Amino acid sequence: MIQKRRHFLWTKAHLKWTAAKWKTVLWSDESKFEVLFGKLGHCVIRTKEDKDNSSCYQRSVQKPASLMVWGCMSACGMGSLHIWKGTINAERYIQVLEQHMLPSRHCLFQGRPCIFQHDNARPHTASITTSWLRRRRIRVLKWPACSPDATKKT
Repeated sequence: MIQKRRHFLWTKAHLKWTAAKWKTVLWSDESKFEVLFGKLGHCVIRTKEDKDNSSCYQRSVQKPASLMVWGCMSACGMGSLHIWKGTINAERYIQVLEQHMLPSRHCLFQGRPCIFQHDNARPHTASITTSWLRRRRIRVLKWPACSPDATKKT
């Protein structure tokens, strides 16, 4: 119930934003993809009577590789797309921002001020990340915790 109230208040606070104001937002997000390749093992789920029944075999992977994909966009167009192995932490996220968000922001907004949006994932709200954004005077759109965007991730 608290989250619904926060979402409502966020929406209410941004209700009067004009289309021009929304066009100043650089939206970003990342997703994790598990990649299954290599030697796949076999997991057998069966009774003793079904030991030779091939329909009881399932393929399984001990440790699937994962890829993270980060991208950004605005009303002005699409920004950079970045792919890396493994998961994200604050240090890696700052590298993505330096190498991909900053050039995308410059290209899309050509020096005009913009507001950067990211969700409240831990690497985004880590003190070193917020400090990095503050030092570079990057305005960040306040985004409700556990937003519909954030809840889609597993």
